[in-house]
Amino acid sequence: MATISRITTQKKNKHRYNIFLDRNNNEAYGFSVDEDILISFQLRKGMELDEPTINALIEKDTIHKSFTLALNYLSYRMRSKKEIHDYLAKKEVEPEQIPVVIDRLVREGFLDDREFAASLVRTRKNTTSKGPLLVKKELLDKGLSAVIAEEAIQLYTYQDQYDKALKWMEKKMKLDGRKSFREQLQNVQKTLMQKGFTSDVIKDVLAEVDTDDDNDAEWQAVVYQGEKLLRKYAKKEEGLQLKQKLKGALYRKGFGFEEIDRFIEEYVDQAE
Repeated sequence: MATISRITTQKKNKHRYNIFLDRNNNEAYGFSVDEDILISFQLRKGMELDEPTINALIEKDTIHKSFTLALNYLSYRMRSKKEIHDYLAKKEVEPEQIPVVIDRLVREGFLDDREFAASLVRTRKNTTSKGPLLVKKELLDKGLSAVIAEEAIQLYTYQDQYDKALKWMEKKMKLDGRKSFREQLQNVQKTLMQKGFTSDVIKDVLAEVDTDDDNDAEWQAVVYQGEKLLRKYAKKEEGLQLKQKLKGALYRKGFGFEEIDRFIEEYVDQAE
């Protein structure tokens, strides 16, 4: 049995206290506790403590420190249970204490996987170019259950997807205006898939492209690409071989035979 002989405030943390114990008229530092533990257990000078109680107080204080560590981590942004678990493990918190800390965080409303998932979906939808499939993958990677991830991703509606994908496609096609129309569409489709948009949205967005308005742009692209290739191949080829080289290269770039033949006629045949 030991008796609390002194309780002093720590110099670097006014909310933590050093507990000194007297054993057989021999005083020595025993352990330290947070203010919450001190008040909760009504620790005071002259109080007698047996060894199991001392060990229990030390364990509770250790858990409390881990809880405070987790709260600080949560202060920057919301986290999933898995993120908290991985963080505490990284900080070398005892494995058996981590579930205790997480349970308390959930119980006191600091941790909620459903709320976290919904918040992440809204944030990614409003601030990134990610489609719902990539966002759902991110949710799963952060340890959310498949049920919670599927529930949260419903916040990313078809209309949200469509508007974002259409806006991105219009911007992309303006930047790729000197490529063939077919290549532009292929690039858009490929990138939208990589960004995690669903196939039905990609199909509907691509259907919005008005091919009639792109005939002149397609011809300008053929001329731009064709002149570049002509300068390249004319150094080594001529006649039929030059035409075949140009046709093959322009076809691989996605141009149709009609535009290719017109370019050959206007820019190669007439120059001979």
